[in-house]
Amino acid sequence: LLQPFSPNPLCWYRGRYLAKLSSVGSISEEETCEKLKGLIQRQVQMCKRNLEVMDSVRRGAQLAIEECQYQFRNRRWNCSTLDTLPVFGKVVTQGTREAAFVYAISSAGVAFAVTRACSSGELDKCGCDRTVQGGSPQGFQWSGCSDNIAYGVAFSQSFVDIRERSKGASSNRALMNLHNNEAGRKAILNNMRVECKCHGVSGSCEFKTCWKAMPPFRKVGNVLKEKFDGATEVEQSEIGSTKVLVPKNSQFKPHTDEDLVYLDSSPDFCDHDLKNGVLGTSGRQCNKTSKAIDGCELMCCGRGFHTDEVEVVERCSCKFHWCCSVKCKPCHRVVEIHTCR
Repeated sequence: LLQPFSPNPLCWYRGRYLAKLSSVGSISEEETCEKLKGLIQRQVQMCKRNLEVMDSVRRGAQLAIEECQYQFRNRRWNCSTLDTLPVFGKVVTQGTREAAFVYAISSAGVAFAVTRACSSGELDKCGCDRTVQGGSPQGFQWSGCSDNIAYGVAFSQSFVDIRERSKGASSNRALMNLHNNEAGRKAILNNMRVECKCHGVSGSCEFKTCWKAMPPFRKVGNVLKEKFDGATEVEQSEIGSTKVLVPKNSQFKPHTDEDLVYLDSSPDFCDHDLKNGVLGTSGRQCNKTSKAIDGCELMCCGRGFHTDEVEVVERCSCKFHWCCSVKCKPCHRVVEIHTCR
């Protein structure tokens, strides 16, 4: 969505960016919106009307990148960013399942960060969700500051989806993007939790008040990673005059709003191909004993691996000293590190 002055934006289809804005100052002036490359005019206008929210968009983008890199840290494609544009190359500009995840986690990141800003009182336009009130069938009282997820989701829908909707949302890729954007937001909505506080004498729980809270963003990332692993390959079909995405294999059951969908097969990510944004796995650390994708056989694509012995220093023999410190001894041990050829 946004590509200002940072070299590490999160790449979107056809020049569309949700940027990594950690090196950029607060978006506090309308002129800044004009400098955010990759925005269509309607997004620039929305930026100008919602200046106070744009820092939350920046935080959401950063959150999305960090979570993507955590979830794929042991995969051949590890969501690494490049210092050139497009940041992920054709890995994300093509309709792969990796692109599906990036869209979903980014849309979720914006909704999550904006909702958090509402609840923390950072934004004048929203606050806690005061519609969650009264008694519950479970016997507790709805109170406290429930997360205003409705506002966060609505803003994400308006700002993130506007590019696809401005095109009429009829192309395969636009339909894919919109679906995965919504799946990202559903990962938050469907995992809202109830948090409570007890009230009573001496810590007893004579009665308790509860509120609705978003899940930790790590939970959102875990959910979307599972959806990535089970993503559905789709193609366009028409139901009456409406264009929709349906499973390419008719034997597969239809996907739900929560599932990720993709159009194109992914490359194997084995070999270095900077033109297409593929770094390859040469030099990546692997697990010699694992049979999974992080194992040396799969991670190194059959090329073999190097083994080096490295001395590491760890804390050991830790003791608690009154009051109040923990003192440890440094322990040296030699470990084997395996890296792909």
